[in-house]
Amino acid sequence: MAYQLYYWPGLQGRGEFVRLALEAAGAPYTDVARGDAAQGQGMPALMRCLQDPSAVRPPFACPVLVDGKLEIAQTAAILLYLGPRLKLVGASEADRIWTHQIQLTIADAVSEAHDTHHPVGTGLYYEDQKPEAAKAAQAFRTQRIPKFLGWLETVLERNPKGDKHLVGARLSYADLSLFQLVEGLLYAFPKATRRAAKKTPRVMALRDRVAQHRRVAAYLQSARRLPLNETGIFRYYPELDA
Repeated sequence: MAYQLYYWPGLQGRGEFVRLALEAAGAPYTDVARGDAAQGQGMPALMRCLQDPSAVRPPFACPVLVDGKLEIAQTAAILLYLGPRLKLVGASEADRIWTHQIQLTIADAVSEAHDTHHPVGTGLYYEDQKPEAAKAAQAFRTQRIPKFLGWLETVLERNPKGDKHLVGARLSYADLSLFQLVEGLLYAFPKATRRAAKKTPRVMALRDRVAQHRRVAAYLQSARRLPLNETGIFRYYPELDA
C-alpha cells in the first residue's frame, strides 16, 4: 500500500525532506495535495487532513504522512518512523537516535533560514519586515551558516565508519536531509554558503554524492521535483545575501 504524503502544493518546503527519503528508497507514495480534487485529492483533501474535527490526535501542521490507519506529522518524526522501514537508518538504537539527533539539528537550521525573511512574524509579508530581515540575515550568514555546516563537517570527520556518510557506512535519511539543507542554502544565500563551503569539503562532497544516487538523480530530473521559489522556506532575496 502506498504512503500518502500531505503537504502544500507548489513548493518544496519541509515536505521535501520526506519526499527525498521516499524517492531514494523507491517507496510508492501519493503526494495528495498535488492530485486532482475531482479524484478526492488536491487542496480539499489536505484541508480535511489538517482540520478534521473528529481527529483524536490532530496535526499542528503539515507535512503529514499516512500509513494505513497511522498518521504522523512533523518532518523529523516522519523520518524517524520511515527510517527503519525504508532501510535509511542503522539497525542499532544508538544509530537511530544519533540519526534523529542530526535530523533535529538540520530542522533547527531550516527554521533559522526561514526566519531570516520572516523575523518579526510569519503573518506579515517580507516587505513589512525588511529592516529586521536584513539584520537577521546578516547574523545567519556570518554566524549560523558556518556553525551548522561546520558541525556537520565535524560529524562526518568523526564518523568511525568513514567520512562518506553522517552515520555508519551507508546512506541514511540524515544524508538526504543534509543534501536538501545545502541545496536550500545555496539557493537562498549563494555567496555566504559558498564561503562556508570552502571550509566544509566533506559536507559538499556528501551533497554531491547524494545528488548522484541513482534514484535521487532520477527524481531531481523529474517533474516531481519542484524548483525552489519565493513561497517556500528557502527564499532568494539578493539584498539578504552578501
